[in-house]
Amino acid sequence: MPKSLDSFAPCACCDRPLTEEEMVTRCHEIVQEYKDKPGGLIPALQMAQSLFGYLPKPVVKAIADGFGKSYSEVSGVVSFYSFFSTRPRGKFLIRVCLGTACYVRGGKDVLEALKKKLGVEVGETTPDRNFTLDVGRCFGACGMAPVVMINDTVHQRVKPGRIGELLTRVLTGENPTAERERA
Repeated sequence: MPKSLDSFAPCACCDRPLTEEEMVTRCHEIVQEYKDKPGGLIPALQMAQSLFGYLPKPVVKAIADGFGKSYSEVSGVVSFYSFFSTRPRGKFLIRVCLGTACYVRGGKDVLEALKKKLGVEVGETTPDRNFTLDVGRCFGACGMAPVVMINDTVHQRVKPGRIGELLTRVLTGENPTAERERA
């Protein structure tokens, strides 16, 4: 039975970044959990990314070593799948849909409003590590365009003029479900 992510989590009393040695130690624990399972590399990478928020080079190297693979092979897996990130991500991943329906109904304007409000470009994370801004091509909610996904919550009919309100609600924990959202 896989360990919970909590068993790998850093000490709750510390806000300091983990040292490279601490990251490698945690990676060895993750590798031990998955190395003998068929297809274990992807879940190990997912677990490491969940723990660290991204996959820094020492983590990828430790996982590659643990699985007996070359760094370039594991790095290739990481770069192939868009789910993985080698750059730190924020607590909240904001993805703006730029599929046809969302684009036509104002998705580009929503993206521009988010870039301005957050002070970051697509692919970047705010200095406080609260938000990472990204784009998507279709979230399957075309009838509710324009759509923004924040972590796993879909926000529909998002208006550029109400971006600040939406971000405030997300930060304060008032994160409505997709059905109730009218940002």
